[in-house]
Amino acid sequence: MSPASSILTHLSELPIDEFLKNYWQQHAVFLPQALAGFHSPLSPDELAGLALEEVIESRLIIHDDQAPWQLKTGPFTKRDFAELPAEQWSLLVQAVDHWEPQVADLLDKFRFIPNWRLDDVMVSYAPTGGSAGPHFDYYDVFLVQGAGTREWHIGQRCDSTSPRLEGTDLNILRDFTTEATYVAQPGDVLYIPPGVAHWGTALDDECMTYSIGFRAPSEADILDEFGQHIAATLTNDNRYKDQNARASTSPGAIDIAVIEQLQKQLISHLTPANIAQWFGRYMTEPKLALESTPENITRQKWQQWLKRNAQAERELGARFCYFTDDNATTLFVDGQAFSCSAPLAAALSNQRQWSIKSLDALLSNDTDTSLVMQLLTDNTLVIIDNEDELDDEQS
Repeated sequence: MSPASSILTHLSELPIDEFLKNYWQQHAVFLPQALAGFHSPLSPDELAGLALEEVIESRLIIHDDQAPWQLKTGPFTKRDFAELPAEQWSLLVQAVDHWEPQVADLLDKFRFIPNWRLDDVMVSYAPTGGSAGPHFDYYDVFLVQGAGTREWHIGQRCDSTSPRLEGTDLNILRDFTTEATYVAQPGDVLYIPPGVAHWGTALDDECMTYSIGFRAPSEADILDEFGQHIAATLTNDNRYKDQNARASTSPGAIDIAVIEQLQKQLISHLTPANIAQWFGRYMTEPKLALESTPENITRQKWQQWLKRNAQAERELGARFCYFTDDNATTLFVDGQAFSCSAPLAAALSNQRQWSIKSLDALLSNDTDTSLVMQLLTDNTLVIIDNEDELDDEQS
């Protein structure tokens, strides 16, 4: 699927440009039937099945008056689910778009925000009364109702100083002031900006909500990670050097000239090229480190796929973006950087599926060809062939 063909142009009657100007990272907004016709592609049992898997992050939140908002982490067993109460619990499964193509299709609709900002789709199921409690997030989220109904309360602005409830491992707000209330049905979307308190509660036993979350690194993380990236490129030969040294009359003081020299050294690393090379790697780091079995891909196999008119697609969890400046184009894939032509980088980053013929037409040099062969070998790109396997005589 090409995201360009499925990206939303409106949220309800609201054009995307107007939404970005007036609401994005500013105000919560309820968008009835923004995804009209959308119904959960997963059943509650299928979601529970994912929560049994060890490699998939999952949580249960169970609430009652004696033990409010208690957290359990997966993987779970069938017995865990059999022992749950009839009401007031929630199952949350992270990164479901990594495993279910139809959920990845849902994520594509929100690619009016760049790839590097999109994180994953968390899917939750709750019977009547189930909730994750009153809380706030540090990132933007679109809450898409997939099945059943959920009542949402929108609360006050919060930050790191907002009081939390004791006796729970969750960041449940101690105080919550309702400023708006909405009831979401399948196809409805609620947008919540960072720092806005919200509290959703299932109104029936079929409630499934799809949460499209976004990556938002803290300034502390940016400084820490960028510093490590630059440090890894330096040697012991890169050191502080005095500039215009002169005799000191106060040996205990740090001269302002020293601070200015350090500032110049730090600023010298803050070039757009350095920042882009770090940022592309950092923002495409995979959410899950999945094991795969590499298979050497040759030009002979590529030619066979061309004859078969095979299709290629990105592995569901793979993260792609690219950066182009006056000198070159860099493609970032799952935390790695590759040089390639701009048209190939754009095609690989802006789409999820291509014909082998269309990709072959973009291979303008040996570097491009080697890159695509490497991505296929690593299973970052996978082939959808119209044959179960290659004929023995062609292998």
